[in-house]
Amino acid sequence: MSVVALVGNPREGSRTRTVAVEAAEAVARRLGLPGAHDVVDLSALGPHLLAPGPAPGVEVALELVTEARVLVVASPTYKGTYTGLLKAFLDRLRPEALAGVAALPLLVMGDPKHTLAVEVHLRPLLVELGATVPTPGLAVLESRLPELEEILSRWADRVAPQVAAALAVGHPATA
Repeated sequence: MSVVALVGNPREGSRTRTVAVEAAEAVARRLGLPGAHDVVDLSALGPHLLAPGPAPGVEVALELVTEARVLVVASPTYKGTYTGLLKAFLDRLRPEALAGVAALPLLVMGDPKHTLAVEVHLRPLLVELGATVPTPGLAVLESRLPELEEILSRWADRVAPQVAAALAVGHPATA
């Protein structure tokens, strides 16, 4: 079973990437899937996302995302929602492309007033693409990054059983 972290931050080596990878690892451990997991970091793909024709790196990234069973979708919060980079990437997916995928929305933000953005903006986009989205999504305040391990532990404890149940319903042989 594949676990993929999709990072929608335009900056290479971002805190969003760190949080996404650690979140994917925390959920994977609870699902009994230790080991390395794929990371799709859109920072390197930005210039290719708006190109008129297919770009090999983008095509590989789209394939990794659509073939994932568990997909952590992470973005910094820009203007109260996810980045345009993430939206441009997800817009390349066909309708229902994430059917059979348990998607976990995650936003990293500087201001607590944006906390609901993960549920109000990112979650509906993933549902529109056919993903099963267990609750709750994760909103991580930058000021709380020193507590990341504890935050991810509590969150993963809550969502992992829902992810396992969603995967069992969709594909009993792989749960």
